[in-house]
Amino acid sequence: MSPQKQNNSSNRKTKKKNLTMARLTLVSSIILLLCSVAAGSTFEDSNPIQMVSDGLTGFESSVLRVIGHTRHALSFARFAYKHGKRYENVEEMKLRFQIFKGNLDLIRSTNKKGLPYTLAVNQFTDWSWEEFQKHRLGAAQNCSATTKGNHQLTDVVLPDSKDWRRVGIVSPVKDQGSCGSCWTFSTTGALEAAYHQAFGKGISLSEQQLVDCAGAFNNFGCNGGLPSQAFEYIKYNGGLDTEESYPYTATNGLCKFSSENVGVKVLDSVNITLGAEDELKHAVAMVRPVSVAFEVVTSFRFYKSGVYTSKTCGSTPMDVNHAVLAVGYGVENGVPYWLIKNSWGAEWGDNGYFKMEMGKNMCGKCGNLCIIPNCCLIQSMNRVGACHFCVIEGF
Repeated sequence: MSPQKQNNSSNRKTKKKNLTMARLTLVSSIILLLCSVAAGSTFEDSNPIQMVSDGLTGFESSVLRVIGHTRHALSFARFAYKHGKRYENVEEMKLRFQIFKGNLDLIRSTNKKGLPYTLAVNQFTDWSWEEFQKHRLGAAQNCSATTKGNHQLTDVVLPDSKDWRRVGIVSPVKDQGSCGSCWTFSTTGALEAAYHQAFGKGISLSEQQLVDCAGAFNNFGCNGGLPSQAFEYIKYNGGLDTEESYPYTATNGLCKFSSENVGVKVLDSVNITLGAEDELKHAVAMVRPVSVAFEVVTSFRFYKSGVYTSKTCGSTPMDVNHAVLAVGYGVENGVPYWLIKNSWGAEWGDNGYFKMEMGKNMCGKCGNLCIIPNCCLIQSMNRVGACHFCVIEGF
């Protein structure tokens, strides 16, 4: 090989070696740069709570600036945004956060017990139990009028399960708002189902009329009442107006009943025995949805799914503080239950419904059933009911 060719070959090797060294130097520099950035990062840079909260809305971020970046705080910020919460000042926000933390701990500890139901954060999680009782429950009502009834059972084989929603006669879930008027929604729910079953079409009836006008029958507007007493009022008043003509306001007001706007009339009523779940099951199975009253205890407000049961709620005539509508029954994972429609909006519970354990007179249930007078149902009038039922006619 000539000296010139040897020099060219040597130059190529030198350039290749220099290029390789340059690449190694660049890679080393990048690694050193990354290490120095990681070593100099702050808590905020590496904190997963901070990184998640960086993607929140402006409202959620403003909440975190007040109460800090913690897991409870992040849950609270998301809760407040989802449910449209707006607090008057920083002090109220901090108070609501403390209540939220306590309720969240209750929810999580309950869900670890292996019970047949689960709880979840909902629109009430920043309310204290006292506030919830004031705004969503009525004062304890006396169901003693139904301790001895005249309902008669018949020898009939009941279906293993029932769900009146599948028949299409159950009206949509409503929301009573911040008013202890659950008893009015239980009443209208029963009447609306009876009307739909008899006449083949839906109707929405006025809860507000009951709030404003039924006081003479031992009802107290936003402070509570009973469906049985509401049915008696409708019977003697001459009817119940439609929702459209007498809309709901969630406040106590002056009576504005108009006979021109009546949707249904109650013709008669009858009681059955308080706590007789066999009679209640017979009524739900063979006739239609039944108004029921029971006692709500603190954990129930966070119900999400499963079959609710409690060892702390009462079962005497004076224990009931909430009225709802039983629309069916069944068995879930070996636990028999009542299927019940609530009046706390469709976001609460299982799309506005819940299941309660059957067979133990859970929480002092008593009920009220309405019968519409057509030929077939009049023949059944003396055979069905739950604590109280009524005969109605529509217009």
